[in-house]
Amino acid sequence: MVSLTSADLRAAAFRTLTPQPSLQAALDRMGFLQADPIRAPARAQDLTLLARVPGYRAGELERRYAELDVEEDMIPNYGFVPRAVQALLHPREVAPGRVELEHPGLLEEVRAQLNEGEELHPRDLATALGKGRTVNAWGGQSSATTRILGALHYRGEARVTRRVGGVRVYGPAPHLAALHAAPLPEAERLGRTVHLLAALYGSLPEASLRYLVSLSGFGFPHLRGELKAAFKVAVKEELSGATVDGVKYVWTADGSPADSPAPRGVRIVGPFDPLVWDRRRFEHLHGWPYRFEAYTPAARRTMGYYALPVFSAGRAVGWANLKLGGGELDAELGFIPGFRQTATFHKGLEAELDRYRAFLTASSVSGLE
Repeated sequence: MVSLTSADLRAAAFRTLTPQPSLQAALDRMGFLQADPIRAPARAQDLTLLARVPGYRAGELERRYAELDVEEDMIPNYGFVPRAVQALLHPREVAPGRVELEHPGLLEEVRAQLNEGEELHPRDLATALGKGRTVNAWGGQSSATTRILGALHYRGEARVTRRVGGVRVYGPAPHLAALHAAPLPEAERLGRTVHLLAALYGSLPEASLRYLVSLSGFGFPHLRGELKAAFKVAVKEELSGATVDGVKYVWTADGSPADSPAPRGVRIVGPFDPLVWDRRRFEHLHGWPYRFEAYTPAARRTMGYYALPVFSAGRAVGWANLKLGGGELDAELGFIPGFRQTATFHKGLEAELDRYRAFLTASSVSGLE
């Protein structure tokens, strides 16, 4: 066991923001990029990439999706993965879902339509088959055919080819068919998944990594027990660890927090960024609880609808709600009690806000958002 401090762990966490030479390099380095549709000021995936790809613009991932080695899939949440990571997730053994039970035979009809061409828009499919509607996973209403497309995607029989106005367009997935015929060994799939999560989020409390592994069970619906067992093996035999202030942290062999360079400057990141995703680690290392309040009633919000954490020299010191209007960036800022705003901090903050202004303005002008 190595001797570490909270400062060491904060510095190590900041290594997840290491700039990458290209969008593809960032996707490969991360292995998983969480997606979220809210744009306040931009989608979660774009905010995460802005933090790692110099010159990145909102909507660039969507615009360049077809030319990249990337697929939409689920681990530990819904998002984007390189195909090498997607190969860990398939084949999936999936029991029939609600929409399949409510509309017998519809899956076969949709499967036939999917295999007839290169792409299939849910609207065109609904028109062709004229089926009813069903409640979706968020409590709203979606066409049954769209839900079936989603089920085929989850099964690995379809892939997302692109998005049109935020709507997923699907096509066949021959690369996944090959995995159904010759999957990777189960132990390799599960072991690599645990290591991917440990590397993506950096040094984490053991309890947090256990939670991420549990969430990843949605990526392995028929291997949940085996995935938990792989986690136990990794913690016992493969991952390194240390206890800091009573909290057990773990990390991969090449991810030691020791000797990490001290963070400098001011950074603003999205609420789903790997740097802040784990609220347990955030509160332990920074001493205050950050909350994502988009789904909190307005009267009960303390930070704002879509507060982005603000860091100064590696410490979380406040939050920002950003909005672009008329080419101007409106920034509503809040800070933790006792934080002293120096001239150096304000200079770094203005530089960071300028970066967001360029990120959002160029995207708005190009029509990507």
